[in-house]
Amino acid sequence: MEPPDARATARPAPRLLWLALLLAAHPGSQAKVHVSVPPLVEVMQGKPVTLDCTPLENPDHFVLEWFLTDRSGTRHRLASVERQGSQLQGTVHDFRGRSPPYQLDSQGRLVLPQAQVGDERDYVCVLRAGAAGTTEATAKLRVFAIPETTEVIPNRGTLSVMEELAQEIATCSSRNGNPAPWITWYRNGQLLDVPMEVNSEGYMTSRTVREASGLQSLTSTLYLRPRKLDREASFHCAAHYSLPLGNQGRLDSSPFHLTLHYPTEHVRFWVGSPSTTEGWVREGDSIQLLCQGDGSPSPEYTFFRLQDKQEKVLTINLEGNLTLVGVNRSQSGTYGCRVEDYDAAEEVQLTKTLELRVAYLDPLELSTGEELSVLLNSSRTAVNCSAPGLPAPTLRWTKDSVPLGDGPTLSLSPVTFDSAGTYVCEASMSTVPFLSRVRSFKLLVQGSPELRAEEMEPKAEGGWTEGDEVRLTCSARGHPEPELTWSQLGGRPAEPVLGGQGWVSSSLTLKVTSALGREGVACEASNPHGRVSHVFHFGTVAPQTAQAGVAVMAVAVSVGLLLLVVAAFYCMRRKGRPGCCRRREKGSPPPGEPELSHSGSQRPEQKGLLVGGSSGGARGGSGGFGDEC
Repeated sequence: MEPPDARATARPAPRLLWLALLLAAHPGSQAKVHVSVPPLVEVMQGKPVTLDCTPLENPDHFVLEWFLTDRSGTRHRLASVERQGSQLQGTVHDFRGRSPPYQLDSQGRLVLPQAQVGDERDYVCVLRAGAAGTTEATAKLRVFAIPETTEVIPNRGTLSVMEELAQEIATCSSRNGNPAPWITWYRNGQLLDVPMEVNSEGYMTSRTVREASGLQSLTSTLYLRPRKLDREASFHCAAHYSLPLGNQGRLDSSPFHLTLHYPTEHVRFWVGSPSTTEGWVREGDSIQLLCQGDGSPSPEYTFFRLQDKQEKVLTINLEGNLTLVGVNRSQSGTYGCRVEDYDAAEEVQLTKTLELRVAYLDPLELSTGEELSVLLNSSRTAVNCSAPGLPAPTLRWTKDSVPLGDGPTLSLSPVTFDSAGTYVCEASMSTVPFLSRVRSFKLLVQGSPELRAEEMEPKAEGGWTEGDEVRLTCSARGHPEPELTWSQLGGRPAEPVLGGQGWVSSSLTLKVTSALGREGVACEASNPHGRVSHVFHFGTVAPQTAQAGVAVMAVAVSVGLLLLVVAAFYCMRRKGRPGCCRRREKGSPPPGEPELSHSGSQRPEQKGLLVGGSSGGARGGSGGFGDEC
């Protein structure tokens, strides 16, 4: 009898022998053919994908089958392709409930229209070539899906910086992606390197869910111990996802801020606009007293005024703002602000005070009225200007916008007519802009008139001639305003001279005569204080008669020349008389009896046209001669 161990060992021997005999009987069972199948195929969700299985030896007859391997490892035949010569005949055997169904193209490749996440499987291609053998290869399909927009839900509550443990900051979600995305957190754009392990300073948790569609969603929650520096920090999260060919994508969430609770450490209290750099406010302005603590949330602010070392509460609010409408000088004093923060440390000074200084300037007062009248050449005249105000104002005197000096007193010495005019006292404060006042008075200078005459020049270089027209002008000034009069009629009324410092002017237009040359023309300016005059002298005035004698002589010469021309014409008409126009000797016929012409044609009316002078008018010797023409 054999031992049990020997029997157990002997049992496998017949099986091995049977397998060896089968292999010897079917030598083609060893693979002599090969196929080309890509081991990894990547595709975006919704895009078509084709799985290729190509025989390398190209046998004349073969059967190619496609199998789907499920998660348990079981194979399910999807389709087959049989080749007879040059013809391929394909058949899809099992759709596996897929829509749209699997397809085979003309080359026997398996086509998956609109790739889905559920298509992520191993696809096995089995090639049976009869005596050439059987072979197979596997293609792994990966389907990528971009997740939806990253969403973040921050903690809307108030987080206390005084807590000693990490608190929930926000939850970030990335939905419906494939493969599952991963999430990172950022503060002010900088990556937060927080672990997954729970600790007191900060950590994060993640949870991945596979949706019914096969897509995956990831939720991450951030926990931090907030600090006071985080009060203005910007947080956000980002979802990272994979793409074909090793690429990656990123979707950032919208930023968010935290609401923190932290105690007050510093308090500020100041006068808001319109205060000056020196801390003064103008009387009548509305001002604001501003108080601000750096705690959060905003605490209550108590405003008060110190009067006789006692606090008089003015208002309590959350805004830290006290408005004083139309302040006056009586409201100057000490004001305070107290921050009601019971979480603040004991050493923090929660109460602040300040001095409110109200600047004012009362109307100016002059030692004289609106007008001041003084006598000409007064030795000393002084006017005082007082300006009650706080802070003490600066006083300045001006006349016609020309500065005269600073100080409350204006001194005028000596007083002249040029001193008359309007004087202005201006009070201002360099530390308080736009707070100023002015007061003016008019200075009147009383005195005898001052006269000024415009010199005149004759029209001709030699002097004045009777009948010449001349315009005389006199100007005068004084107070009361002087009256201008002329010694001749025709003077124009006095008129103020433009820009003439109180001057008035009058003019007189007249013709020059010999009498004016002897007496002159006088203008006089007078007022109750006196009178003054000026005489215009013309000197020697040439008469107009000399001009008339020259004209008479010119006429006489002209007439004589005309008679000579007529006589010459008459002589030329006496033709044929040789003795014509010759001087007759003594004993010739008496005048008035002319000789007859040789032609005898002398007409009677030609006799006696021109007769010589009488005997009394003969010149030279005893006998007279005459001219006959």
